Amino acid sequence: MLTDLKAAKKVTGAKQVTRALKSGTARKVYLADNADPRVTEPVADLCQETGIEAVHVPSMHALGAACGIAVGSAVAAIVE
Repeated sequence: MLTDLKAAKKVTGAKQVTRALKSGTARKVYLADNADPRVTEPVADLCQETGIEAVHVPSMHALGAACGIAVGSAVAAIVE
């Protein structure tokens, strides 16, 4: 599931993912299950509103590693 992120064009972080969802460039969103719900819930709600698939991953560390960054990430998205 996270292998899609490694090769794709992506954005990380709640602000960048929210911007991608609102502009229509997000294709798939990843949400870390151990992240603060105050960060992930608004993004999940926006995914439902826009019809974009939201995939849950076990940890922020795993999501950050899949994105190629040295820190954890609460949310990430594959973009056009």
